Amino acid sequence: MTGTAAILGGGVIGGGWAARFALMGWDVRVFDPDPEAKRKIAEVMAGAERALPMLYEAPMPKRGEISFHASPAEAVTGAAWVQESVPERLELKHALYHEIAGSLSMDAVVGSSTSGFTPTQLQTGGGLLDRLVVAHPFNPVYLLPLVELVPSASTSDQTMARAKDILTAVGMYPLHVRAEIDAHIADRFLEAVWREALWLVKDGIATTEEIDNAIRYGFGLRWAQMGLFETYRVAGGEAGMKHFMAQFGPALEWPWTKLMDVPEFTDELVDLIASQSDDQSGALSIRELERLRDDNLVAILRALKQQGAAAGALIRDHERGLWPALDEAAPLITVRRVIPVDWTDMNGHMNEGRYGQIFSDASEVLMAHVGADEDYVAAGNSYFTAQTTIKYLAETHAGERVEVATRVTLGEGRKLRLWHEMRRPDGEVLATCDQFLLHVSLETRRSCPPLPEVEAKVEALAKAHTET
Repeated sequence: MTGTAAILGGGVIGGGWAARFALMGWDVRVFDPDPEAKRKIAEVMAGAERALPMLYEAPMPKRGEISFHASPAEAVTGAAWVQESVPERLELKHALYHEIAGSLSMDAVVGSSTSGFTPTQLQTGGGLLDRLVVAHPFNPVYLLPLVELVPSASTSDQTMARAKDILTAVGMYPLHVRAEIDAHIADRFLEAVWREALWLVKDGIATTEEIDNAIRYGFGLRWAQMGLFETYRVAGGEAGMKHFMAQFGPALEWPWTKLMDVPEFTDELVDLIASQSDDQSGALSIRELERLRDDNLVAILRALKQQGAAAGALIRDHERGLWPALDEAAPLITVRRVIPVDWTDMNGHMNEGRYGQIFSDASEVLMAHVGADEDYVAAGNSYFTAQTTIKYLAETHAGERVEVATRVTLGEGRKLRLWHEMRRPDGEVLATCDQFLLHVSLETRRSCPPLPEVEAKVEALAKAHTET
């Protein structure tokens, strides 16, 4: 699913929304009165264009066009999705909704990035009612999939269904929040942790860096892939959640936190926290910190994807819909992708083992093309690689776009031989691979003839590829 999205407000969140939609093939129409909006969104887009494709083995859709418009009404014309990300002032949001109401398409959904207002507050006085929902994302929007989707009693079922379909189509996870509540779900957790952190700094118990280390070296890693309740279920051991609750429930009565109390936001406290933060991270620019954040998130999400867990499973499922059908022309372009950060070595270029990975991916795409796909393997048949010869011709770096061109040089009975060339978009060949495979029975683990329909497709490709 692709279409046109309108982004009203091009700050950090709005820019992230623009990048997410554009990189998933949507045309994006932006309104932001800031004279620096084009530059700011271009910088966010550059970071997103580098990072988001690293999550996927499948080729990304053709990037949508981003255009800038003089008024909100002009920006929303023809848009299927409108995302409002203006400052958290209710009167400003209401005025904006009234301005765009007459220009919206009949089936357009309007989402608000608000972290604080409920949909009823937004709809009351805003003039949009059933087509307006809270669609609260998390920064960076182009990498983190969660969107808290909050309706009111006035929101139509059709609007919610369409909102879920669109958000899912751009690789996000719409979490349907079933009741209107201040700060929705996730920000209530963040606020609780933030309040406790302020007290720990104010009371001199911990610095900003020590608090961050406690999170990123400890429970933050567990939460990234299991969340809160599943983590505690595991903590209960074989006895499970009941045991955990019985063991640690009494701690709720102990004075461990100050969550119901907030330190006064004095100039001294602000200066203390700002100074510690400067000591912790001041050596890096905001763009450097964003790149470090993106690289870390890509590596974590790719690890989860490999395991088929949590947000990684979401990316893997979404990726299945991104694979295009192979063009029968020789050679077959079996891989189009961006080299991810976790594929590089100490020299800063792609590790030699990953060349084997990318050529293996190419052969799997070809196998699926001839019918030796997941169902074929599940039925007890497959091709095994018996020999490869890889030649490394040029350095390949993280963030580079590459493709693999594949020819079938032998397709005869149980034998399959492939010639792969990994190259840049300009045609420069980075590496080659001569790969020889044998068809095997997964029951006997010995070579055997492929099923007739697969054999016929392999032989046809071999004939076509050797004649061109």
